[in-house]
Amino acid sequence: MNAIEIAAPALRVSVALCTHNGARFLREQVRSICLQVPPPAEIVLSDDASRDDSVAVVRAAVEECQREHPGLEVPMRVLQNAVALRVTKNFEQAIAACTGELIALSDQDDVWLPGRLARMVSEFEARPGLLLLHTDARLVGANREDLGQTLFHALEVQPFEAERIHGGRAFDVFLRRNLVTGATTVFRRSLLAQAMPLPSEWVHDEWLGIIAAATGQVDMLEQPWIEYRQHEANQIGARRDSFAGKVRKALASRGRIHVERAIKAEILLARLLEFGDRVAPETIEKVRGKVTHQRFRAALPASRIARCLPVLREAMTGRYEKFGRGVRGVVRDLFESV
Repeated sequence: MNAIEIAAPALRVSVALCTHNGARFLREQVRSICLQVPPPAEIVLSDDASRDDSVAVVRAAVEECQREHPGLEVPMRVLQNAVALRVTKNFEQAIAACTGELIALSDQDDVWLPGRLARMVSEFEARPGLLLLHTDARLVGANREDLGQTLFHALEVQPFEAERIHGGRAFDVFLRRNLVTGATTVFRRSLLAQAMPLPSEWVHDEWLGIIAAATGQVDMLEQPWIEYRQHEANQIGARRDSFAGKVRKALASRGRIHVERAIKAEILLARLLEFGDRVAPETIEKVRGKVTHQRFRAALPASRIARCLPVLREAMTGRYEKFGRGVRGVVRDLFESV
């Protein structure tokens, strides 16, 4: 048996691990977490009404690591939901129970690469104002076969977006679109004072990212520090759209997507207004602009012809570029079906 370095970092790290019928991949995931050097201070497991043996697999994997590496201790707390809370509220429950100064989010089907935790913790130790840090990820298949691309490639992260995030303008980027993937994310527990409760209308990672960006420093690492597994049961996966896929989206039904985006923007504005002078006035004005833009898109008429002039007028304001994907948004609003 091999001993493992267990010197504690200056900042204690809690891992918020959420599961739902994830037994198939959990052993690899948990082992990759426990065998980080140094290991996390605790794992908080929140199981969302699994019908399989997810909790037992996690317990067994932690115990297996401790048997293999004398001196290794990774305390674990288990929260089990009789009725499923769903993704956002399950993560809310997990992170609320974490006690470390830093919280690392974990899905149930990925693999952390060696050195991941130490690398990310070093950034927080060096930068006291850093609230949240996320990274790229290597995309792999169900059996961990390399898919030949990374998460940032799938998201089509642009150089100007990376430059803005590194330059302290992450909020401007996240108002356009979310680039924070929870499985790659570590944040300070102090963020919870502003971010909790997590609104069910938002996905947990995008909410944590934009609240962190509105109230403190956010950054990203371009290196992939996890294997982000893509398989048929992903709740939220990553795939780069082909040209044909983009065309299909442009012609797809509008449904309620723009209404829901408007609601999300209104929720964000209401939360930030609660913070008073902790949020810069220009940040509030940007969100007001986002609300105006999303309400405009939600109220567009069913007729494509009737949309043309309003959409072109909105495009001239610059809001499609400030609060969306620019020309892509214009094209979608012109061509989407009802």
